[in-house]
Amino acid sequence: MIFAGETMTLENSFKSDDDRWDAVVSSDRQANGVFFYAVKTTGVYCLPSCSSRPPKRSNVEFFLTSDQAESSGYRACKKCQPESFSGNRIPDAVVKACNLIDDARETPSLGEIALAVGLSPAYFHRLFKRTVGVTPKAYAANRRAERFREGLRGNQNVTKAMYDAGYVASSRCYESVGQDLGMTPTQYKRGGIGQTIEFAVVECSLGWVAVAATKRGICMIEFGDEADDLRNELAARFANAKLKEGGRVLLDRVSQVVAYVESPSQSLDLPLDIQGTVFQRKVWEALQGIPLGATATYAEIAEQIGRPTAARAVAGACAANELAVAIPCHRIVRNDGTLSGYRWGAGRKTELLEREAKATADMVGS
Repeated sequence: MIFAGETMTLENSFKSDDDRWDAVVSSDRQANGVFFYAVKTTGVYCLPSCSSRPPKRSNVEFFLTSDQAESSGYRACKKCQPESFSGNRIPDAVVKACNLIDDARETPSLGEIALAVGLSPAYFHRLFKRTVGVTPKAYAANRRAERFREGLRGNQNVTKAMYDAGYVASSRCYESVGQDLGMTPTQYKRGGIGQTIEFAVVECSLGWVAVAATKRGICMIEFGDEADDLRNELAARFANAKLKEGGRVLLDRVSQVVAYVESPSQSLDLPLDIQGTVFQRKVWEALQGIPLGATATYAEIAEQIGRPTAARAVAGACAANELAVAIPCHRIVRNDGTLSGYRWGAGRKTELLEREAKATADMVGS
């Protein structure tokens, strides 16, 4: 990985085409992300370190970015996959597009955005999704929903918050944002008023665990040292919601959570009411894909979701997770393999990882 402070020095090291060609011949990994080379006879572009047989020098041309290569008609090499390597570069076209979407009163069309950044709609759509991790439409919808939530939290009335966020009709607002909030906008603004949330607080070997659920699914799994602290946390989160002790269905799901904590298995199959931004959801989905007994780093998750420079934002998404075990953020470690922070305490994280490692070893040995 090329760090930001090194970028200029490396660019100067490969300033001429002769220097770049030498890097290609020597498969210099230091040049990855600084430039790309394309082969005229095959129509393919590659990373300098690509293991493919070096082409003839006369058939090669160089580009500073992968989008320049693709705009010139070249396709990505399937072996070295240069399109997935962005180093610390975020294409200017994507930055400009995000700013355009953020500042627009009404979301511009794909064609309008592509025209503004000087790319074809099809290529811009691929570039944006590869860089940001979601389509321009999904990004715009998420930003609009974020502005709406901010308006509600800022004590705006629902109608003003809706139109200030860029919704042109209340039906569109309720349809899209209602799913993210887990309730109607009015209920969200009023601390969950009119919303019924079932909960249960039970003891397990890691202390106490609280499980709460809306009609859509489980919205909270929290560990704590005291049962009353967990009850108070839920009451503060939705101060005006109707809280009631869980019935048979919720208690069955609570027992699944506790059983998993005590003896981890391959999956914890529960209906979840996940509330978060598009980015957070992509991170949480990637966390759910980490196999039992395995771990990943923030950087690896960032790469997996198509945001290789967003390791810090991935850490923030892990910290915002409110569904312990169901979204296994405890499986994230630092780059050197040591344990990173954990919302519910380092001791619980260590114990969960040890139990999962043992469960995996038992499965292999059986």
